Amino acid sequence: MDKVSILVVEDEILIAESICKNLTALGYEVFEPVLNYTDALAAIKLKKPDIAILDIQLSGQKSGIDLGKKIQDDYDFPFLFLSSNVDSLTVDEAKKVNPQAYLVKPFTKNELYTAVELALYNYAKITGSVEDENLLINDALFLKSDGVFSKIGFDDIIYVKSAHVYIEIFLKDGSKKLVRCSLNDIIEKLGNYFVRVHRGFIVNSRSITGIKNDSLMLDEIEIPIGKSFKEKLFEKVLLI
Repeated sequence: MDKVSILVVEDEILIAESICKNLTALGYEVFEPVLNYTDALAAIKLKKPDIAILDIQLSGQKSGIDLGKKIQDDYDFPFLFLSSNVDSLTVDEAKKVNPQAYLVKPFTKNELYTAVELALYNYAKITGSVEDENLLINDALFLKSDGVFSKIGFDDIIYVKSAHVYIEIFLKDGSKKLVRCSLNDIIEKLGNYFVRVHRGFIVNSRSITGIKNDSLMLDEIEIPIGKSFKEKLFEKVLLI
């Protein structure tokens, strides 16, 4: 499970460093801040952040609003605006780009925390899904851990097991996570390479190392195959 990564785009160095320091203290992974539109695009392509904080007023010809529109058009992740201007014209221009949150300078550490959480939540509500405090955005689950979201990429999941009103998510690093959700709910949200093999199990078909008559192997892990799920499983395996 990875930390949620954040890119800060802010042309005032001291403010940028303060934001990064606070985000790091909150438990997020924070990339080196960038100062302008061009450097921001290069950082987005290289780092692939989970979320970006964009100052509206940037050095150079293009603004944070221009950058927000570029992210909206060509990339697929949430962003929030940061500004000391709260005049109606600025707000109206910002709203056209549909940011997931808006933070006004000066702000506190708690306000920064709230804005990031709100941006992730709002983006998941529109493009993915929300289950209790857990989010699904693109090809990853964002789970609340110690008050901060952590990220599980679908590719890191080996299999999922039902545990009453919860599911247990077993990861490639040997760890597991408990999430309040049902297998019926989660199978609709996972990637196409996940398959229900039993009323109590979903597996990552890319992790299958062998298939027996009534079970399959994920390296040393043996998972039962339900009779009613065999046909779907074999269809999926033939496509791998």
